[in-house]
Amino acid sequence: MSFDIIIPFLKPIEHLLASGTVSEIMVNPDGSVWIEEKGHIEPMADIHFEDGALLTALEVIANRFGKKLDADSPILNLRLPDGSRMAALIPPVVNPHPMLTIRKLTSRNFTIHDLIERKMLTEPQAEQLADSIQHGDNLLISGATSSGKSTLLNVLAGFIPDEDRILILEDVAELYIRKPHVISAEAQLDTHKSQIGFPDLLKAALRHRPDRIIVGEIRGTEARVFLDALNTGHRGSLTTIHANGAEDALHRLSQLAMRGSGGVSLNDVEEECRRSIDVVIHVARIDGVRAVRELLRIRGF
Repeated sequence: MSFDIIIPFLKPIEHLLASGTVSEIMVNPDGSVWIEEKGHIEPMADIHFEDGALLTALEVIANRFGKKLDADSPILNLRLPDGSRMAALIPPVVNPHPMLTIRKLTSRNFTIHDLIERKMLTEPQAEQLADSIQHGDNLLISGATSSGKSTLLNVLAGFIPDEDRILILEDVAELYIRKPHVISAEAQLDTHKSQIGFPDLLKAALRHRPDRIIVGEIRGTEARVFLDALNTGHRGSLTTIHANGAEDALHRLSQLAMRGSGGVSLNDVEEECRRSIDVVIHVARIDGVRAVRELLRIRGF
């Protein structure tokens, strides 16, 4: 079982970890346990951790993965052996108990046909996006948390030609792209060692001759480095961003990039974003259904 390394410490949710349909497990600071299954969130009223048990479990798990978790470093993010993502907060950031979220990779093997069947995409949208990837368009995928951004990116990356060298950069690795020439790098922000942020990682990675750059999520000053990469010949790159719509995604990318643009005006950075990004895809979850709600082509229109 892919969760063997953590199951001994998380016995109350063992059956949820083993489930093939539960996509997310959430333990709140008040001790309540919630799950997401088939797009719907519901409480698990009969599940609870004994006092102090979850905190002890998280400290041991962090240690097993070479991470630091204590009152001075109360944030934990890590990738489990199967690629699922685990995030935790402990007191004093939250109270009275720790907060835990495990996002399982139930969509790891999805294909474009799976997304069409689940009504995330229409066939015309799928064909258009596949063509965009194959022709080297730069794609920005926007949406809220748990809207399906990473799932869509993972599937669309499957249309990248096999001969391309793909560089994946993430804070916590969760993308799983089945291509012959993939290099994955992970930012180091909460370890005992020196911190390596996204901007540092992206600058270093550009020296390794990537054909395509995939950034798991743009959140800060790495936006400036990402735009520079797009403007220096790295076509066909992809990334995601938190936003409320396609136009909002471009505006947010511009705001983040402006932080590292040395006094350049927001209007100038927005124009640069529009020159650099070819297609913006906005996904949202409505009534439990994750779907593409906007498809905005920038270049040439």
